[in-house]
Amino acid sequence: MLVLDTDHVSALGHPSAASLNLLERIRASGDDAVTSIVTVEEQLRGWLAEIHRLTDPHRQVAAYDQLQRRLDFFAAWTVLPWDAEAAERFVNFRRQGVRIGSLDLKIACITLAHDATLLSRNTADFAQVPGLRFENWLE
Repeated sequence: MLVLDTDHVSALGHPSAASLNLLERIRASGDDAVTSIVTVEEQLRGWLAEIHRLTDPHRQVAAYDQLQRRLDFFAAWTVLPWDAEAAERFVNFRRQGVRIGSLDLKIACITLAHDATLLSRNTADFAQVPGLRFENWLE
């Protein structure tokens, strides 16, 4: 199973040579491609902040459209949950001194709880998480 981090999910939303290559690699891998509820949170939080920032209702139309597109996009995906196992891993890693961003650590814990490989550009931070398999397919 491949868990796409927020940067890899974002790339799929912007047609480019990198995103086409990513799609081809995912298909060729034969693995299921999924994402995490934390990635959904990050993506939706961004569009909700944009809607809140815009005070002109007419300017909000495009932002709401983008929010709707993200909801439709994620509706077609398997979204791995934040559950008790992932939470326990998170607490243990913090006790061990793993000091990366909380959302990144949550994504790592979800990935580990599902014995999956994380696809992310953020290899420097994820290298600090013991036992985590990760690769950058956007290089």
